[in-house]
Amino acid sequence: MPQASLAQSSTQSGAQNLPSVTVTAPEARRRAASTAPRRAQRPVQSANNSKPQPQRNVGFVETPRGPVHGYVANRSSSGTKTNTPIMQTPQSVSVIGAEQIRDQKPTKLDEALRYTAGVRAGTFGADTRNDWWLIRGFKSDDIGLFLDGMQLFYTAYASWRLPPSNMERIEVLRGPSAVLYGGSSPSGIVNVISKLPPAEPIRYIEAGVNNFGNAYVGFDVGGPVATQPQGGKQDGKLFYRVVGEVRNGDTQVNFTPDNNYFIAPSFTWKPDVDTTFTVVASASKTDTRGINFLPYKGTVTSAPFGKIPTSFFAGDPSVDKFTREQEMLGYQFERNLTDDLTFRQNARFAHIDLTYRGYVGNSWDNINTATMGRYNWYAKDTANQANLDNQLEYRFNTGPVRHTMLFGVDLKGYQIDDYQAFNFGTVPSINVFNPTYGTNIPITGAPFRNFQITQKQAGTYLQDQMKLGNLTLVLSGRNDWVETTQAARDTGATVGQRNDSKFSGRAGLIYNFDNGIAPYISYATSYNPIIGLNAANQLFLPETGQQAEIGVKVAPKGFDGYFTASLFDLKRQNVPSAAPGAIVTLQNQTGEVTSRGIELEAVANATKELKLIGAFTAYHLFNSKDIDPSVIGKAPTNTPELLVSGWADYTFRDGPLEGFGFGGGVRYVGASWADAVNTLEVPAVVLGDLAVHYEWQNWRTAINVINLTDKIYVASCASESSCFYGDRRRVTASVSYKW
Repeated sequence: MPQASLAQSSTQSGAQNLPSVTVTAPEARRRAASTAPRRAQRPVQSANNSKPQPQRNVGFVETPRGPVHGYVANRSSSGTKTNTPIMQTPQSVSVIGAEQIRDQKPTKLDEALRYTAGVRAGTFGADTRNDWWLIRGFKSDDIGLFLDGMQLFYTAYASWRLPPSNMERIEVLRGPSAVLYGGSSPSGIVNVISKLPPAEPIRYIEAGVNNFGNAYVGFDVGGPVATQPQGGKQDGKLFYRVVGEVRNGDTQVNFTPDNNYFIAPSFTWKPDVDTTFTVVASASKTDTRGINFLPYKGTVTSAPFGKIPTSFFAGDPSVDKFTREQEMLGYQFERNLTDDLTFRQNARFAHIDLTYRGYVGNSWDNINTATMGRYNWYAKDTANQANLDNQLEYRFNTGPVRHTMLFGVDLKGYQIDDYQAFNFGTVPSINVFNPTYGTNIPITGAPFRNFQITQKQAGTYLQDQMKLGNLTLVLSGRNDWVETTQAARDTGATVGQRNDSKFSGRAGLIYNFDNGIAPYISYATSYNPIIGLNAANQLFLPETGQQAEIGVKVAPKGFDGYFTASLFDLKRQNVPSAAPGAIVTLQNQTGEVTSRGIELEAVANATKELKLIGAFTAYHLFNSKDIDPSVIGKAPTNTPELLVSGWADYTFRDGPLEGFGFGGGVRYVGASWADAVNTLEVPAVVLGDLAVHYEWQNWRTAINVINLTDKIYVASCASESSCFYGDRRRVTASVSYKW
């Protein structure tokens, strides 16, 4: 199996510095929840008024699609698909807001997840192609990525990429989520919330460059559009926003650029206080090269010559390329039919066209002469995905019990043209200290994958959030019907077809004591209709999962922050596994992986100057069933079982240093394994990050450093011949202006 398949299966706009009231009007609703009072609609500032507006004495009103106040989010929709306080959600939820993204300056989505409990971000180190993360020990970037509540599924190489510059918030829901979202990761999802049109003008531009010469410029503009009055009465309100970014330049690996182009226009129409219709579009392009697949000896441990330089490029710049073109168009519609009944419909169509070509490292040909073998690789994947989610929310009382009932029907369609080919023994070896480039050898022979795969999924779900005093009970159920077809692209012949019907359920109970302590318990099941053929050339069965979780959430009175602790027992079943000595593609679904652990998280706006984040994750991850008895009880590769992190940011609000601030963080990533039987250890690593920033009038300058000590380390190994260096020290200087 090609090693390339083993690794498959930025900047912030600063708009949060505007008055907080500006972001609430596009999301204004007659009733935010069954108990929420009716809110008056705020007046909209004229679009032709270019003068900066003063800060208004208006309290911050949080919505699940809006900004986070500092680092502390109080509400989320990912766990229930309703506007629910996190303290009343009987499941683990973490929210990363735009201010945290701005302070830490991630260039990729997975970098923004580094300080989140339960998440191992950047699994494959300094990889510019994709975002990678594990949740509770399970790979979740392929089936656990959601944008605005709708899945961005991928298989083979047709992966999506979302820039942090267009993220209002990132919500991490840990534990099975199929009961609301259908086929997804049993360990949880990452739901990115896009920036949406604001009610007051945003004018923002930012530029920066790092020590590798990678520079960027981004912008964020938006606000109201004046509408023509009819009969002396204004006919509705229209808002817009356009977020864009261009990033070009080198990285720590020779001949590996990180070039990205992105633009995202959106429009919101509010004909009245009860109706909101938003159109969201985006287009992006990525131009980079493939990741290095390096051997264990020479990266984790020393070879006779020492270690491979982190700047070494194992491919050939005249051959290698990794390009992605990605487009999306969708809408979000919400209508309050009555004070107690709300209808929502969200839809999106997404298209991706990806080409991956290059020479891939394939262990040592001669370790004594530092000569590495390579093979020839080519992948061409084109995919389309359509999502439609209909929701009807009804709020009512039965005696003393208050109900928030949610009924939904969603549809998902996915199709991929997957072409992959490789040749062994045709590409010359390469010396890691004296590489020779310039040889272009074409791929020959038949591809090993040449399929068109289609998957259609329809689901219906019902949820009731029942609140009796301080007690909240959440019951959810869903059934899905999935049809999967795999056909040969060259002949059109159907290789495999199957239909599945699966029920998912969840029950959760949480009690909110008056002192801010909220213990909870939950149980949930999940499934994932994976794509692929087993050793008998039949389509795989869906994976299934179950999780039991108990925990406590603490939000002390008078304190802007909260603490959470959770214990979980999670099983992932129907996992494809191969017999000893068999090639990876000849798999049967005899595997089961168990993850049991504890997560602790603290988030606080401790004072008006100080913001804090802390996370601790420890779990025991092991193969509880497998066709290969030698791996039972062993941990999968790439997977550390201990993660600890902490981040703080302090900004002077008064005195001679007003506007000056600094922050920093420490991340501990525990040891992992490079082989299935756990004999080759990848050591743990401690990394430090730093931020220094200064705000003056409408300007903001910042210097951000990741891996402050320039620690050379291996992020993980998928196998003995597939190891990946982590990020070297990266220093980014940026300046921004808003008006």
